Amino acid sequence: MTSLTEELIDPRKTFGEAVTSFAASDPRVVVLSADSGNSSGFGTFMREYPERYLEFGIQEHGVTGVASGLASTGKIPVFAAIATFVTCRNFEAFRNDIAYMRQNVKIVGRNGGMTYSDLGPTHYSLEDYAIIRMLPGVVVLSPQDPGEIRAASAAMLEHDGPIYMRIGGPLIPNLFPEEPFVIGKGRLIAAGTRATIVSTGPVTAEVMKAVSQLRDDGLDVELIGMPTVEPIDAELILSSAAKTGHVITIEEHYVRGGLSAAVSECISSQGVRHDSIGLPHQHITTGTYSGLLSHYRLDAPALHSRLSELLR
Repeated sequence: MTSLTEELIDPRKTFGEAVTSFAASDPRVVVLSADSGNSSGFGTFMREYPERYLEFGIQEHGVTGVASGLASTGKIPVFAAIATFVTCRNFEAFRNDIAYMRQNVKIVGRNGGMTYSDLGPTHYSLEDYAIIRMLPGVVVLSPQDPGEIRAASAAMLEHDGPIYMRIGGPLIPNLFPEEPFVIGKGRLIAAGTRATIVSTGPVTAEVMKAVSQLRDDGLDVELIGMPTVEPIDAELILSSAAKTGHVITIEEHYVRGGLSAAVSECISSQGVRHDSIGLPHQHITTGTYSGLLSHYRLDAPALHSRLSELLR
């Protein structure tokens, strides 16, 4: 299994740099902001392409409508802001202006999951996979490390159609060798036969630590990283589930509607066991991010314990 590096990297800065790099060779790329440009990693983009950077203030519906209009003229609009504000607050505009019209707009939610820990539940995004994967034709991405953020950003901008991508806020490690990103494809991180574990987003770093300990315990589990939540990599999941007979999903999202639901829909007719690990379907408390991961048993020690219980 791939080892983690010690260096920790800002996912928002990584994302902003990736879009800026792509924009250097594609003048169609424009960036839209709802009072969120610097926080979304677009400081360099603003300086280098001021005529392609549009600041609107806090009005996500309006930004989404303008993004749709720009896409109609051949531009590739990228709208990045706080994840819950571009999905929950913005759902009607996302649904009608982007998904229904199949506009080539890229909406990126930063500080997904509980990563806006200090600002509390109003700023958490624990429903975003669920509500956006319900929109026909919209791709949902959740890259797991900085390399995947860079590669997924390029794939997102090359893709013709609407995409939602969630990234976090806290610093994250490099997990994998960087390689081209294929939308809809998962990553086999570790092969095994005892059970199939499927994770997505930056929580995969914690999952990898837990799986490494499980393997030291003699539990030969298979680990799949799934940076595309919609469309899910059904072929990889079904192949692994047929081998192990037990699938466990792990996500920093409610246990309803997100990765767990996507995988369940995939394997429902296969007669294999499925367990879901994520946030309980209740209003989540406020705290430090590390404290919240520990409290809701999503850090590596707790995941090791929970997985060990499920694998008895």
